[in-house]
Amino acid sequence: MLSEFQIADLILNGFNKHFSLFQQITHKAHYAFSQANWQSVHQANSDRICFYDKRVNETILSLKKSIPDQLDKSLWLKVRATFQNYLQFHPQAELAESFYNSVFCRLFHRRYFNNDFIFVETTIKENIPVPIESEYQSYFPVIEGLKPTIKNIIEQFDFKAPFIDLSRDIKLLVNAFLKQSPDTHHRAYQMRFDILKQAFYRNKAAYIIGRVVSKSGIQPFIIPILHHKDNGLYLDALLTDSTQMRVIFGFARAYFMVDTSAPSALVQFLNQLMPNKTPAELYSAIGFHKQGKTQFYRELHSHLKNANDKFIPAPGTRGMVMMVFTLPSFPYVFKVIRDKFGEGKPFGRKTVLQRYQLVKQHDRVGRMADTIEYSNVALPIDTFCPELLQELKETVGSSLEFENDLVIIKHLYIERRMTPLNLYLQKNTDENILSVMDEYGKALKDMISVNIFPGDMLLKNFGVTDHNRVIFYDYDEVQYLTDMNFRKLPKSTGYNDYLLEDVSVSVAPQDVFPEQLTTFVTTNNKVRSALEKFHPELTDVQFWKKAQYNINQGYFTNIYPYPEKQRFMLLW
Repeated sequence: MLSEFQIADLILNGFNKHFSLFQQITHKAHYAFSQANWQSVHQANSDRICFYDKRVNETILSLKKSIPDQLDKSLWLKVRATFQNYLQFHPQAELAESFYNSVFCRLFHRRYFNNDFIFVETTIKENIPVPIESEYQSYFPVIEGLKPTIKNIIEQFDFKAPFIDLSRDIKLLVNAFLKQSPDTHHRAYQMRFDILKQAFYRNKAAYIIGRVVSKSGIQPFIIPILHHKDNGLYLDALLTDSTQMRVIFGFARAYFMVDTSAPSALVQFLNQLMPNKTPAELYSAIGFHKQGKTQFYRELHSHLKNANDKFIPAPGTRGMVMMVFTLPSFPYVFKVIRDKFGEGKPFGRKTVLQRYQLVKQHDRVGRMADTIEYSNVALPIDTFCPELLQELKETVGSSLEFENDLVIIKHLYIERRMTPLNLYLQKNTDENILSVMDEYGKALKDMISVNIFPGDMLLKNFGVTDHNRVIFYDYDEVQYLTDMNFRKLPKSTGYNDYLLEDVSVSVAPQDVFPEQLTTFVTTNNKVRSALEKFHPELTDVQFWKKAQYNINQGYFTNIYPYPEKQRFMLLW
């Protein structure tokens, strides 16, 4: 029988191993970027997502060899207290708490999931915090001048690859800052730069993130750095607009890869730059999606304590695979897999789970919403409106349990709430319809460029964000683009075979007829015309086959998460 110290040691060692391995694979992004090895960047980002569960399972296997199956309350109260003591000066204390919770919750029944036995509420506020200054370095232009200081900042990242013309880029950077931030024009001796020590890597870009501090206040900024084929590196843009920065850290993008020994300090710094982002969103954005889940769960229950509204069915067309509901005062939707799927869905629950996991591990290129996946979520029964509760019992009854005053949902996906595209189109002007259908076409093109075929391209499966971006959010028919067979519609040669023109023409499940796209997604002529105006190639089978060819040849499209007009390359 292990003591409380031995159990706490074993769990902490499991976490420390996890974090070490997580950082090792994260660090690979630095080298992969220097070599322009984009496949390696994608693979490393995908691999990291599974690391957490592997380490938790390893720890559980070790514990099961030496502890009884039944919870010893006295022992585990001591284990939690001991573990909490271990975290007083631990630089990743909040992540270690979540790791402890994961281990405990997979070992014992949920009736023990309270703050006596796990960290329902974090205790790190009781610790001496990791100083935020540990994650950034300050630079003072008064010493060497503005442009030499900027040059020193960029060179300290040691990207292991030469710049094409760094002096030119610095001039463009300074001019862009003067243009974008007219209220912060100061001389070199009137400002300082606070720069995060590590670059952020994602897809084919590295990002330098920091702020200018002056008497006018604080101006956050992001500088993307790209490769120009075999010629070298270049600064691609300067982003100072808060909306653009939030989009870069948005919920529809792959997680950043960034080295950090103190995630809480890094998140605190980022939160100062983007105060509208929640800690849950920021932890997820920098790759700690399990911690993002923990933070989100706390935010949800904190909100429920003060909310006056109730969960209701989510606005929009009912899905054939998912039952979706929402809390109007909370900007998310909750999705549960139905017990029975509608006609036209020739697959089962296992396939749905696999396809949602596929998207989780894929590059979402700003066009596919991130999902937060939970098991055994307990929600107060009085927070559900009666009509929703009845519908849940009828449609997802096998996923529900009722315990006293709680509804237990065995498996749940949570996504950011958006306005369904079909509803958006019903309520907007002609100008907005043109703009959003252009966005819809761009969303399709962005997804297929990274080997994602959405399957069901109906407008109800896409949402419009507060920034008027179109995002895909229904993944039950997602497949790899390279697995599809794109075909031209057979043409009739006479009256007797006129039926070949019918939309039912198909040969195999993977067959796709792009010519039917505009007819299939909408019956509204105005909406259809807008799509055909901006993206006529989407109905051309050769366009889709060319996309497949590019992917098979290993060509990775650069999807810029900021406006094209702000790119410095346009000024070369």
